[in-house]
Amino acid sequence: MSEQLRRDMACEGLLECFHGLKELDKECFRVLVGAEDPLTVDEIADAVDRERSTAYRAVQRLLQAGVIGKDQVNYDQGGYYHVYSPTDSSEIADDMQRLLNDWYAKMGQRIREFEATYERSETGVPSTDR
Repeated sequence: MSEQLRRDMACEGLLECFHGLKELDKECFRVLVGAEDPLTVDEIADAVDRERSTAYRAVQRLLQAGVIGKDQVNYDQGGYYHVYSPTDSSEIADDMQRLLNDWYAKMGQRIREFEATYERSETGVPSTDR
């Protein structure tokens, strides 16, 4: 954690930090953000110069992280396909803030537990009755 605080993190580094996204995931996200219209997996794969299956896995990670959305487009004669677009940046930021608040609360609790567990008694021996 201290290394993270010392490092200069780019905005996209937050996606990696909060959601564990890989470089390809971030590249696909950048493609979607830069696109005027929602894109198919094939279009994303072409843009990042990867196989469709590889791009599809990255898109699935982005969906799971909640940073992109998926819509279904129906053909007039039947059938459909999916297109993907980035989630609104304020929604992503709100989600990251919630995750940070949850993490902060959990770490505060763990620090208090640490302090109680390793508190020295009057005799100088760590307390183990907790």
